[in-house]
Amino acid sequence: MLDFSKSYFELFGLPVGFEVDGNRLADRYRDLQRAVHPDRYANATEQEKRLSMQAATRLNDALNTLKKPLLRAQYLLELKGVDPSANAASITDGDFLMEQMELREELAGIKAQADPYDAVASLMNRIKIYIQDLLREISEQFGTDTPQALEQAQETVSKLQFLYKLSTQVEELEEELDEAL
Repeated sequence: MLDFSKSYFELFGLPVGFEVDGNRLADRYRDLQRAVHPDRYANATEQEKRLSMQAATRLNDALNTLKKPLLRAQYLLELKGVDPSANAASITDGDFLMEQMELREELAGIKAQADPYDAVASLMNRIKIYIQDLLREISEQFGTDTPQALEQAQETVSKLQFLYKLSTQVEELEEELDEAL
């Protein structure tokens, strides 16, 4: 059975860091899932069935966290004793805040565009590029592993949260446009 005291990285035998080998993660997940899958414990005691279910749930949570960059970054901050949500409302980068206001205004005006689908695609593309830039930044910040870099990573996580939320809102607008057809 799984050792529930291990971090998600330890669970999968991965080095603790922002960059994760996706193939190794997937391979290790399949191996562990086969070992703890509840179907293997169909004839086991109730306690063994319960432990199997808990282990499978923990594996799924660990996989989901390590696969998704934002969740992985938040988890890394937690492992390093930093609350990822502590500074969520206090982004100090004025340029970032201005850009976000402009992106929000652009989102609000998409329906009035001559070709709203083109406007959605353009906005989504810029958001994805912005996210990729921040993911490179956060990878460097976690690679440095100093108190200042962790503080910067905490702010970068806040920026990523904002951009992921904005991306979701753009997708929702696109669905709204589809439904209006």
